Amino acid sequence: MKTAIFPGSFNPFTKGHYDIVSRALTIFDKVVIGIGYNPDKPKPEDLQQRIELISAIYNNNERVEVEAYNDLTIDFAKRHDATAIVKGVRSVQDYEYERTQAEYNRLMSNGIETVILFADPQYASLSSSIVRTLKKFGKDVSDLLP
Repeated sequence: MKTAIFPGSFNPFTKGHYDIVSRALTIFDKVVIGIGYNPDKPKPEDLQQRIELISAIYNNNERVEVEAYNDLTIDFAKRHDATAIVKGVRSVQDYEYERTQAEYNRLMSNGIETVILFADPQYASLSSSIVRTLKKFGKDVSDLLP
């Protein structure tokens, strides 16, 4: 069984994230969505709430698991015997950041590869931070969320 992890803060989980998971499931037998803590991101909403919201999206799909973690992504991947880390990229800046992360993750794991899936053009400008900002100012963000 080929397992991939899809790590992120998912604050919130957008249609862009959903699209990446859907596409990863065409490549891997199982995808574990890992909700990690990133100290460079704004203070996260309630972690348990994010787990429940994302789990509800996939409640009928036994090929998707949702779990929080607070250590290195590569250690999370190893715990799940993952063969790959799936990352979605929207821009050149995303790509450069993910390329660097991929190099170190592969070195620290003796071979876990990073699979980069480019954002579908309709989601290329969609980010969790934009959704949070719109929501903060009372805008309806339901069209941006699965």
